[in-house]
Amino acid sequence: MKNQIEVTGIEVFSYHGCMDEESILGGKYIVDIILTTDFSKSAATDQLIDTIDYVAIRNIVIEEMDIRSKLIENVAYRILNRFKSAFDTMISANIKVRKLSPPIQGVVKEVAVIIEG
Repeated sequence: MKNQIEVTGIEVFSYHGCMDEESILGGKYIVDIILTTDFSKSAATDQLIDTIDYVAIRNIVIEEMDIRSKLIENVAYRILNRFKSAFDTMISANIKVRKLSPPIQGVVKEVAVIIEG
């Protein structure tokens, strides 16, 4: 059985970007996670140990967002790999990393990458 767990709107202040200023000033990011799993066991047992803990999802995102990268593609890929290592019941993941107010010419609300795996 395939089910999904979503943890969306994880707000983080991080220092990603290709420009030197971004490593000093930092910026706001929002991360959305959708994990495909089978949580029929936890639905039956009503036990946290039988599912993927939302707190663990958020903690992995925060830890990986704390490691500076030039590209948010790199961050999203690292998050995916951590999920694969941490959650043996995970079937697949959809990770969206949004960078708010990126320092590019013109007014741009956000840029984002989405990785599935």
